[in-house]
Amino acid sequence: MSKAIVLYLHVHQPYRIRHYTVFDTANEHDYFDAAYEDQESNERILHKVATKSYIPTNQRLLQLLRDNPQFKLSLSITGTVIEQLERWSPEALDSFKELCATGRVEIVAETYHHSLAFFYSRAEFEMQVDMHKRKVQEVFGQTPQVFRNTELCYNNDVAFWADKAGYKGVLAEGWDPILGWRSPNFVYRPTYTNNIRLLMKNYKLSDDIAFRFGDQNWSEWPLTADKFANWLNDDQESTNFNLFMDYETFGEHQWEESGIFGFLSHLPGEWLKKEGNTFMTVSEVIDNFEAVDTVDVPNTITWADTERDLSAWLGNALQTTSIQALYDLQESIVTSGDFALIEDWRRLQTSDHFYYMCTKYFNDGDIHAYFSPYKTPYEAYINFMNAYHDLKFRLSQKGVAV
Repeated sequence: MSKAIVLYLHVHQPYRIRHYTVFDTANEHDYFDAAYEDQESNERILHKVATKSYIPTNQRLLQLLRDNPQFKLSLSITGTVIEQLERWSPEALDSFKELCATGRVEIVAETYHHSLAFFYSRAEFEMQVDMHKRKVQEVFGQTPQVFRNTELCYNNDVAFWADKAGYKGVLAEGWDPILGWRSPNFVYRPTYTNNIRLLMKNYKLSDDIAFRFGDQNWSEWPLTADKFANWLNDDQESTNFNLFMDYETFGEHQWEESGIFGFLSHLPGEWLKKEGNTFMTVSEVIDNFEAVDTVDVPNTITWADTERDLSAWLGNALQTTSIQALYDLQESIVTSGDFALIEDWRRLQTSDHFYYMCTKYFNDGDIHAYFSPYKTPYEAYINFMNAYHDLKFRLSQKGVAV
C-alpha cells in the first residue's frame, strides 16, 4: 500500500497599518504604505521575506521537482501577497510561477484578503473567494479544487459551504479533541456533506519542522531528513501524512543557519527510498484514498495558539468591537461604488490586524508579539480604529449614510 507525504505550504503577507494617528484621520487616507520610527514598511518586509524565504525555498523546491518525478506539493497564496510580489518582488513571483509550471504544484483556494469574512458576511466571503480564484487563474493558470479557510478556520458550516460550492476537499487542523482516538493520517468526510473530503493537519509532525526544528533544547534535536522519514515509515497503518505549515518556515522562522534548507532538500530522497512511498498534492490524496470515517466539528477550530480556536483574533473586546465595527460598514462601503474605498475596507479585513490586538500572555503572547509590527496590542487597536474612522469620514464626504 502506498503512503503519501502531503506537503502544503501557506504564503501570506498582510498590508500592515502604518503609524496612523487621529491627526491623520480626515486628512491622509494612506493607511498602509508609510513607515515611521522603527516600524518597517510593507515593502521592506516583503523584500526581506522574499530574499530570506520565498526565493531560496523556491529554488530548492524547483530543483527537487526536477530531480524527483514523484515529488509534489500544494500551496496557498493570498491575494494580498500576490499584489505585493507583483509590485515589489517580481523575481519572487516568477519563482512561484516556475513551480506551478511544472504541473506538480497545486494551488489551494481561500479568501483573497485572508479575512474572517465567513463569520461576519457570507456575501463578502464568497466575493473574496471568487476574487482569489480569478487572481490565481490570471497569475498561475490554475483553478483551485480544494479549499482552505483563513488560518484553517473550520467547522461543519465551512465544510457544508465548500461542498455546495463544488470543491473536492477542505483543509483543517487535526486537533486531538476533535479526532479523539483517530489519526490525522487518513482522508475523512465532513458530517452533513455529500461529496467533499477532509484533510486534517498532523500538527505534531508539522510543528516538529515549523516550530521545533531549530530548538537545541528539544529532545529530538537535531532533526534530520532520515530520522523524520523513519518516523513516518514506522507508522504501518497511515495513508497520508499531512504536513501543513507557513512558507516562511523555510528561511524566516527557521533561519538558513539552522539547517532547514538542507532538511528540505534531503527529505524527498530519504522518503522515496522505500518502495510505495510517494508525494501527493491535496487533490491527489483525495482522489487516491477513500474516506475512512466522518468527522463532526460543530465548533470552530483553527491552527493557531494552544486553544486552536478563534481566540487568537476574537479573544478580547479590542478585537471583537473593531472587527464588528468594520463589517457594520459593509452596506455603506459597497454601495458607495468607490473602488479605492472598497479596497481599503477589504485590506482592513485581513485577520492579521486583529491578531496583533491579542492580549494573551506566556507562549502564545510571545508568538503574537513576534509577528506584530506594533509595540503593544493597544497600539495596533488605535491605528486600526483611526483608519476605521477615516473610512467613515470618506463615506460622509461622498454623502453616504453610515
